[in-house]
Amino acid sequence: MTDHVRRLRGGEAIQRPTYDFANYRRLRETVEIPPRSGIIVEGILIFENQELRDLMDIKIFVDTDADLRFIRRLVRDIRERGRTMEMVVAQYMATVRPMHMEFVEPSKRYADVIIPEGGHNQVGIDLVIQKIKSLVPRDSN
Repeated sequence: MTDHVRRLRGGEAIQRPTYDFANYRRLRETVEIPPRSGIIVEGILIFENQELRDLMDIKIFVDTDADLRFIRRLVRDIRERGRTMEMVVAQYMATVRPMHMEFVEPSKRYADVIIPEGGHNQVGIDLVIQKIKSLVPRDSN
């Protein structure tokens, strides 16, 4: 991922891997991503790697309460990934929650901005939009 971000920042296209969440595996197919004037990198572990963090102009952590994160996962995994409620709960308790506590939660310290209340914090969102607008030049088209 670090190499891909570096290449995109350097004006090169990349071949982004695809992942089959239902079967827990990476697919052979890739998606070509062209370079742009701005790059948004998102993911739950993106602040764990210093080399990747160093490529970011602004680091934003969107914080959401644990119960909402679990409900969203439950609904998504049942609806989109064909899992049962029991499967989702078992995975959450065995892997997701412990890994969140060990890796994701502590990574907040690397963020420049932490937005509480997920996507429902309009003031935080407005501030981030203004900052992004100051970093990304307007297209001449």
